[in-house]
Amino acid sequence: MSRTRVGVPVSHDPAMRPETEQFATLAGVRLCYETFGDESRPPLLLVMGLGTQMIGWHADFCSQLADRGFFVVRYDNRDVGRSTHLDHRPPPTTREILTRRHRNPAYTLGDMAEDGIGLLDQLGIDAAHVVGASMGGMLAQLMAAWWPDRVRSLVSIMSSTGSLRSGQPALRLYPSFLTKPPRTKEQYIERLVKVFGIIGSPGFERDEDELRLLAETAFDRGANAAGSGRQLAAIQSAGSRVRDLRRIKAPTLVIHGTADLLVRPSGGRATARAIPNARLQMIDGMGHDLPRGTWPQIIDGIVGNATAGSTLVTA
Repeated sequence: MSRTRVGVPVSHDPAMRPETEQFATLAGVRLCYETFGDESRPPLLLVMGLGTQMIGWHADFCSQLADRGFFVVRYDNRDVGRSTHLDHRPPPTTREILTRRHRNPAYTLGDMAEDGIGLLDQLGIDAAHVVGASMGGMLAQLMAAWWPDRVRSLVSIMSSTGSLRSGQPALRLYPSFLTKPPRTKEQYIERLVKVFGIIGSPGFERDEDELRLLAETAFDRGANAAGSGRQLAAIQSAGSRVRDLRRIKAPTLVIHGTADLLVRPSGGRATARAIPNARLQMIDGMGHDLPRGTWPQIIDGIVGNATAGSTLVTA
């Protein structure tokens, strides 16, 4: 895997909707992305988690960050939404997932992290504040560890170190994630509502109508169970990233919910211990989602951490 910059110009596809979405062609994949705010402001890259499209970063959340003075970029990771689906590569088998032994993963977490760096290249951004949630936190961690000159500050939300000793899901969640993928839009919506009823934040109000709209939009943009499987194989094949985390120099904030059942709070605490000088922010009642009630704390944390990163860059 190369860690050099990719010099392919941004491409736009007018046939895709909505008009605010754009496309960047990298080495082997095309990423769908969207921006918020003034491009002269400090850039902030948002990286979403397993099987979740960029719309997991709600447009209102992005707009609030833009109002705080950032040029915000959100994007679909490979294999979700309107970015490239690698359907020529088979997804992992149930046996491979349960044993965590993958014979031939389609790609690595490092490849996915490099996608984010490649997108910054296409946008002409030398360095950005990077915020990642869940698997996106893992990718953001690797960006900061492997490309330290490209990451001004790092925020890792509801993520982990990859160690099997921390952050593992509650056992009662496994049956919910081993069912057959939904085939219809209605089944997809109902499954998403059910899943977030289990892993969502018990301490914050959940807007089910908004969640249903998110699910409907995600289905229409390109739901892809096989792609989620390939992403999961990349996570499981990566193993522990503790050595990488110890190399991170960017100002780092680790945010985790006290009620997270999917990535247990020990994952956040372990991440904060592994990254030099990282700060840990625990949010009472937050599970494995980003309800509106958590936004003030999360956005204030991002802004405060980015201020520290900007001070170091300009010093």
